[in-house]
Amino acid sequence: MAETDALAAMARILSPHCRVTGMTDGALIADWKRTRFLGMTAADLRKFTGGSPEERAELVTALLRAGCAADRRKRHADAAVGFWLRGVHLLIRTMGFGRVLRLLSLAAPEYARADLPSAQEVGRLKRAVRSHSRSSWLVNGDCKSEAVTAFVLLRRCGLQAVLHVGVREHPFALHAWTSSGGLCIPDADPRGHAFTPVLSIGCGGP
Repeated sequence: MAETDALAAMARILSPHCRVTGMTDGALIADWKRTRFLGMTAADLRKFTGGSPEERAELVTALLRAGCAADRRKRHADAAVGFWLRGVHLLIRTMGFGRVLRLLSLAAPEYARADLPSAQEVGRLKRAVRSHSRSSWLVNGDCKSEAVTAFVLLRRCGLQAVLHVGVREHPFALHAWTSSGGLCIPDADPRGHAFTPVLSIGCGGP
């Protein structure tokens, strides 16, 4: 089971022209674009699921240099943020917020970068999410859609992020936000109202 998880984690970061196959003592990456094969030891393979962020980042960097992994540090285009936001909102309305949270492990893999998210990077995403959310009649500032979109996009860039669901008693209200790099998307305390977290998702799903 651990080997299967490791192969799946590796497959998510590989370029489309690469395939990974489990072997007795590790894994074999077939690079069909360059017609070559790269081997990985069983120890390196286990680092994709059980290693530290630094160990995973080292492996991802090696795959990037070898041309076998897509660079996930690229900024998301403004239009792509709007696409994700509307898609997430439709999923929440169709399936329900709870079910969407259970699907996060499929869309938001664990982060692989050793460096922490910068406030500039997260702030850029926050402005894009806020702009698209406020200007869309479909989303219309929905905090759940904004929080899930931010969580997924940050994770898919290899960045650490935590999605929170909070509650306020008087008057009763629920609120969702994603924290990363010292910032929250959307704000954790909209209009100055504090929410107590009752659920926090930090590794791709509850």
